[in-house]
Amino acid sequence: MLRGPPPQELEIDSIRKPIPSRGIVRMSQSPTPNASPYPDLKNQVALVLGAGQSGNPKSKHWGNGAAIAKVLSTSGAKVIACDVNLDAAQQTASRIQASGGVCDAAQADVTSARDIQRVTDQVLTKYGDQTQPQNRLSQLPCRSPDHGRQGSGSIINNASIAGMRYLGKPQVAYASAKVAVMHFTKVTGVMYAGKGVRVNSVAPGMMYTPLLEMLGNSESDNDREVYRKITDHNVPSGVMGDAFDVANCVAFLASHSSRYITGQNLVVDGGLTSSTGTGGVPAPSPKL
Repeated sequence: MLRGPPPQELEIDSIRKPIPSRGIVRMSQSPTPNASPYPDLKNQVALVLGAGQSGNPKSKHWGNGAAIAKVLSTSGAKVIACDVNLDAAQQTASRIQASGGVCDAAQADVTSARDIQRVTDQVLTKYGDQTQPQNRLSQLPCRSPDHGRQGSGSIINNASIAGMRYLGKPQVAYASAKVAVMHFTKVTGVMYAGKGVRVNSVAPGMMYTPLLEMLGNSESDNDREVYRKITDHNVPSGVMGDAFDVANCVAFLASHSSRYITGQNLVVDGGLTSSTGTGGVPAPSPKL
């Protein structure tokens, strides 16, 4: 999490209140699984890589990949939840099936070109050429997309705001990998535009997921609450997002509504990368 000023310098109880001078209205912190469906995704096939999630499987929150699979399913897509951990992929598939969605589970290591080719071939054999891959991890096998031979498709890569600015942590390799994902997206978006294949990416900001929830369990209840409020405070929207904020953007990029968008990176961060990282605190008025 982003850690701002020390707790004693911040009025924690007032962080989530609207600031009258700017009229800020705080968002809800509850999970947001309900989204407007995209009818054109009905019966399309979506391969979601990294669809498992870490943390408590009984958590009310969803991981980014799992939420993406859920939202695409809500629009009527036939989803393949793929993860290196088959149990995690099956957990996601079960949650989606429980609500009436169509979702199969598959196992693959996304760093292995052989694994990805195997899963892709399995999907194409079962469902035909209507697949929308959603690559959640940064280590993507650099190979020509199978969409080229079918003349259509949408690929959405998972980037991060860590590739856009320093977030206060020494995550050099992670941040560099996310920069690579964004540029990879731009280049391949142009290369395959003429073949009817769109390639875009999403860059999530500070998202509250089961993994973050699990990491927070190593801290005391008081410290966890303080740091959560500080992080909320640093986001201009006033609260951390959740995986469904990311998933809803992925569904848009997979749909025909974004047919003229390719090679782009969609930032989903509540305004964080456009801000100074001090959230909704109004700047002092200059003395004239």
